[in-house]
Amino acid sequence: MNKTVKEEIKNLIKEFSLPRYNDIPNVGLYLEQVVKYVSEYLEPLGSFSLTGSMVSNYVKKGLVENPVKKQYDREQIAYIFFIAIAKNVLSMEDIRLLFEMQHETYEPKRAYDYFCNEFENVLQFVFGLKENLDKVGTDSNDTKTMLRNTIIAVAYKVYLDKYLAALHSEEK
Repeated sequence: MNKTVKEEIKNLIKEFSLPRYNDIPNVGLYLEQVVKYVSEYLEPLGSFSLTGSMVSNYVKKGLVENPVKKQYDREQIAYIFFIAIAKNVLSMEDIRLLFEMQHETYEPKRAYDYFCNEFENVLQFVFGLKENLDKVGTDSNDTKTMLRNTIIAVAYKVYLDKYLAALHSEEK
């Protein structure tokens, strides 16, 4: 693979970050605004799609609370970010189980911010931007282990998708 393409991919990952909980708008976003907001953040990773009907489905399945007056708040958007990322390697039922584990141990703000830190940490490791995974957080439990393993699976999928897409485009 072309060295320039590798560097471009690494730079995308180096610059990638998710909004932290307090940075997510809490003014109430309508469905299409939520889809646009989440999609813009995930776009550099490539293979994450989100549509209004997908979000509506997450609400119907009880993974995200019903919007109030058709508007989604910060907490709901945080859950949508996680679902949009995790659904690439987990079923909706497995995501539900992870949410149940999370509800027993951490409030949404802490869980979401931890997820963001861990996701960025693992992405940088998988893409060779750091030699070791950083220890994120101060405690250790099954919830965090399950989350880290989910994130590792997603990060390797992103890695494979990015590099295989680059190889395919070089063939053309």
